[in-house]
Amino acid sequence: MDTQENIQLSAADPTPVAGFWSEEQPVIVAANVKKSYHLGQTVVRALRGVSLEVHRGEFVAVMGPSGSGKSTFMNLIGCLDRPSSGTYLLDGIPVREMSSDQLAAVRNRKIGFVFQSFNLLPRASALSNVMLPLVYAGLSLKARRSRARRALEAVGLGSRLHHKPVEMSGGQQQRVAIARALVNRPAILLADEPTGNLDSRTSVEIMAILQELNEHGLTIVLVTHEPDIAAYCKRHVIFRDGIVVQDSPNPTQRFASDQLAAQHSALDQEVHQ
Repeated sequence: MDTQENIQLSAADPTPVAGFWSEEQPVIVAANVKKSYHLGQTVVRALRGVSLEVHRGEFVAVMGPSGSGKSTFMNLIGCLDRPSSGTYLLDGIPVREMSSDQLAAVRNRKIGFVFQSFNLLPRASALSNVMLPLVYAGLSLKARRSRARRALEAVGLGSRLHHKPVEMSGGQQQRVAIARALVNRPAILLADEPTGNLDSRTSVEIMAILQELNEHGLTIVLVTHEPDIAAYCKRHVIFRDGIVVQDSPNPTQRFASDQLAAQHSALDQEVHQ
């Protein structure tokens, strides 16, 4: 993995993370949300009444053991499913009564997804992978290329636009996935175990990118079972048995850029000894 490349972002720069938010309403409002699944004669109550708000510019870690309800909650806020009862608003839009087509449209416009397994097209270049969501947005080819290029530059891959996934490291592939998630200028980025397939150093580099994007206004909700990764987030929400058992700010937030700088300094000292 290459050392972390500089990410040039500013409020004046027309990148996918600039100028999204002008309203004060929360991006996510969940009020007494419940979700039950019927498995034969058995009813599984995955969520038992979750109320939660995520405001613009937050960086939230969602944690909890297997079966705690965190994955069900992420599916709901990602518009991959609908609650059985309760209210869910995504960027002011009520989700529960939407049709499948409406949910798909909201997902494409409002949500960027980053997964543990990258989910890139193996035979397509980085640029083509990032352009793909824009096909459904009705943009011209020129506009799609321009916006995808800016998204890749924002995650430090401006020099690898035409590389295919097989020609990239795991960390670089995840950067492509982040750029793809940003390209439609979403209201929120949902990251599901984004460092799960990466080594510890590369994980820090990815968290540095996410923190940089968050500092420029992007709202991020990240699912992780790793306390070391959650330490980079500003807020911790912990699920257990289908409810939220803890929701608190992180007073000891770790900064990935500082950790990378310390690692670089240690390497320099080793080289000169």
